[in-house]
Amino acid sequence: MTPSDVKIQKQQKQMALIYKDQAPAYLSFEFLRVHSPSAEVRGHGVGQETLQVGKKDVLISQVEPSGNYGIKISFSDGHDSGIFSWEYLYQCAQNQTQMWDSYLQKLEETNQTRIPSTISFKAL
Repeated sequence: MTPSDVKIQKQQKQMALIYKDQAPAYLSFEFLRVHSPSAEVRGHGVGQETLQVGKKDVLISQVEPSGNYGIKISFSDGHDSGIFSWEYLYQCAQNQTQMWDSYLQKLEETNQTRIPSTISFKAL
């Protein structure tokens, strides 16, 4: 389902998808980043996914239309290879709670965190 409007709400760190005859759907920047449909995140098949960690503070730096198909989102961490189709965004909005809970469970199972690493490495 194609939204009638897409709004980037920088203060709230979320994207609002406005659909006719429905309440708006809100997806956080972090949610969109960790669920990017790109091969970098999803891999090229089942079991090839790469768990995204440390993305709590990621921002959206740019949104570009991708024909009538969807949008390309560029993130502040340099990730910009996923095309978010309107159908995929609608599915994310409909299944957000389940997808987010699954993501948090995977982080816990692998002893990873949403918080970006603050460790810096210096050459000796």
